[in-house]
Amino acid sequence: MSSFNDLVQNLVHVALQLCSFLMLLRLLLQWVQADFFNPLSQSIFKITAPLVEPLHRFFPTFGTFNTAALIGAFVFKWIYVCILIFTGQRLFNELPSYLLISIYEVFVSLVDIYFWGIIIIAVASWLDALQHPHISLISQIVEPYLSPFRRFIPPIGILDISSMVALIGLIIIRDRILPTLKYTIESILF
Repeated sequence: MSSFNDLVQNLVHVALQLCSFLMLLRLLLQWVQADFFNPLSQSIFKITAPLVEPLHRFFPTFGTFNTAALIGAFVFKWIYVCILIFTGQRLFNELPSYLLISIYEVFVSLVDIYFWGIIIIAVASWLDALQHPHISLISQIVEPYLSPFRRFIPPIGILDISSMVALIGLIIIRDRILPTLKYTIESILF
């Protein structure tokens, strides 16, 4: 019976991670003002609308920054901890501490979105598929991160190493800075 409970817990965790991921994609799509007429973009907006629209009453959009989508991503990360508390796997008095951990996890998810977005763009450029609507949408999302690197690192012939340098920066953030930050947060809170 324990393995069934673990399976259900993992499925719920994956579903909540996917919901949080979609909220972050909506946040990024609005922030960079990506092509709204792209079918993938419209799908993300339609899927996330039932949660984001009610949150807009309390969390307004500042310019192109959708705070309701960001709060929605936090909420989905935090719901999983609430489920763990109600199933007895975490203590109730740790609930506020896990709010800070969920904020950290949203930041980790943003780093992952940019990391995999750059990888997808690189592979698509090798396959000459940059004109595909989904690839162009991903390119619009990662371009604000890549543009400072492209401005300072010129292409060498046909090789653009600015994407590699941007990936190395994300790897350093993901593998060095974020674990140190998580350790610091956990040592302060627990």
